[in-house]
Amino acid sequence: MSAPTNASPQAQDTSVFPDPVYARTVLAPLFDAARTSHVAGFRAIDAAHCVMLAETGILTRNEAAAIARALAEIAREIDPARLVYTGEVEDYFFLVERALKDRVGPDLGGRLHTARSRNDIDHTLFKLALKERIDAILARSHALLAALIETAARERDTIVVAYTHGQPAQPSTFGHYLAAMIEVALRDVARLEEARAIVDLCPMGAAAITTSGFPIDRARVAALLGFSAPLRNSYSCIAAVDYQTATFSALELLFLHLGRPIQDFQTWSSFEVGQLYVPNALVQVSSIMPQKRNPVPIEHLRHLASQVVGRARAMRDVMHNTPFTDMNDSEGETQEMGYQAFAVAERALDLLAALVAQVRIDPARVAQNVARSCITITELADTLVRREGLSFRQAHEIAAATARAVVAAGGTLVADGHAPFAAAFREAIGREPGLTAADFAVAVSAEHFVATRDRYGGPAPAAMDEALAAYRDARDGLATRIAERRAREAAASAERERAFAALIEER
Repeated sequence: MSAPTNASPQAQDTSVFPDPVYARTVLAPLFDAARTSHVAGFRAIDAAHCVMLAETGILTRNEAAAIARALAEIAREIDPARLVYTGEVEDYFFLVERALKDRVGPDLGGRLHTARSRNDIDHTLFKLALKERIDAILARSHALLAALIETAARERDTIVVAYTHGQPAQPSTFGHYLAAMIEVALRDVARLEEARAIVDLCPMGAAAITTSGFPIDRARVAALLGFSAPLRNSYSCIAAVDYQTATFSALELLFLHLGRPIQDFQTWSSFEVGQLYVPNALVQVSSIMPQKRNPVPIEHLRHLASQVVGRARAMRDVMHNTPFTDMNDSEGETQEMGYQAFAVAERALDLLAALVAQVRIDPARVAQNVARSCITITELADTLVRREGLSFRQAHEIAAATARAVVAAGGTLVADGHAPFAAAFREAIGREPGLTAADFAVAVSAEHFVATRDRYGGPAPAAMDEALAAYRDARDGLATRIAERRAREAAASAERERAFAALIEER
């Protein structure tokens, strides 16, 4: 038995960082994530920071030039794709710093890190990566909106059965249904753009927590990196991860909402309903049942949408009850999980846009379903109020009696409804109705049902044309904003490259 000692654990500790298990389970995955997802961001940040240090006089032009030339050499000579984590350095940041010191010496190489920290670097990296991914989603959302609007215009007058509580309710048009999708998608895009505006504020210059005693120019670094402005409060730069929660909340809502019509498409394309026809190019056949037409892209869309919702929600859940400070909970590995949500989202938006552009409505099945479900009966009640002077409750009871009689007889409203209607009217009102058989047939037709609903937001042609014009304006506005952001950030990238190249050429 060894003798007890009064020495502290620290005095006895002869271990060397990193512990092999820690290196394998934490440091190596983080290193791989950095070299695959953030190399361009690291290089942009180094270049912008180096330019700023020279412009503010924190580094001399000669010092900054030597660093810039070394950074350019590192970019040419080190292939991130071939790097393997060895534990010799803690992470990718320190690997680049070591390579820099090898080229210009430890004193000068260490000066690049003046007035910055891995804290502000990390959150800037994540924001650069998120902006790129949000922009990809916005571009694909624009393509989806274009497909939805084009299809809605094409199918403006195409009758469909609209459902409530899973049962046939009223006739509408496929264009009107898609218009509802468009409006929700536009609101979701607005939420995503609002989140992007939060992401578009630069943390650089916050350093560890409180900025720096050096005369740094935060606005210059933000501009060189393509951000709209610096994020003001330095503590917020490294502690407030609302840019992440806002982004993934917006992404989650987009796909939660898209999942609902995707489920409708699944039901509408079923054999029993059959009002939505999916073309052969998007249909798989059974390996054993030759009669089967399986519109499996809809199934894939449903589970892809659910994957995005689940991953985006997980991002928000990881942030729950974490301290309001710089913490690993919101950083490297968590960000990689979030990037997976974006990758799936891009696939789903591409597939949904292709599906929406190609599906068609089967008018024969719609007509059959309209006829056997009596879904135009509401317009009969409305017509009785307008033409016969009845209260809606009286008209509703007559219409209900008519529908019950037609269903019991296995008939249809247009062909078989006038006689039971006249009988119900006489019994309820005590006189003959003014509606002739021809008037009745018009009143209960699906086309008349839609045409009379020409109020703002309704399915009638004039209302739909007004709505489609508004949707096109909103789509074009999105395209303009996407182009403006691209132009601003391309200009920032060009200015950063120009200023950095000027340093490299400095002699």
